[in-house]
Amino acid sequence: MKVLVACEESATVRTAFELRGHDAWSCDIIPSRFGGKHIQADVLDVLDQGWDMMIAFPPCTHLCVSGARWFALKVEEQKQAKELFLKLAEAPIDKIAIENPIGVMSTCYKKPTQIIQPWQFGHGETKATCLWLKNLPKLIPTNIVEGREARIHMMGPSVNRARDRSVTYQGIADAMASQWR
Repeated sequence: MKVLVACEESATVRTAFELRGHDAWSCDIIPSRFGGKHIQADVLDVLDQGWDMMIAFPPCTHLCVSGARWFALKVEEQKQAKELFLKLAEAPIDKIAIENPIGVMSTCYKKPTQIIQPWQFGHGETKATCLWLKNLPKLIPTNIVEGREARIHMMGPSVNRARDRSVTYQGIADAMASQWR
């Protein structure tokens, strides 16, 4: 299957699909940290290239509730973020998953199909993650573990904080690649 992993520079999800034999490509406006099959471009420019599936991780900075106190200061940025999310949702691709934290898209678009947590997939941490699914089944937890640490929420300031917070947990990436076909 030809898989587009949109707005991913970490290669986590792309690699999980590649390891299962898929022709998987990541796409982001910045280079991939680890090279490989990566398209450095605006993802909107590659949506019509015959993909069978897209897993999209649109930037959440201006959409998620953790930044709600700044919404009034970034009206235009939030408008652009919503537009990107909606264009991804409407892409001419048969199977689509869009991932984002809990945020405004639940009210201005629609409720997510599913909300997952890292601790359902082998990571003892909390990070409620919404999935909007088109022609894909809900993910089935693969390894429910104890421990409910909010490591991502408690991550201190750094130059790479946003980038590091956005990396998909390996257990979730593996579940996507093994369960979505």
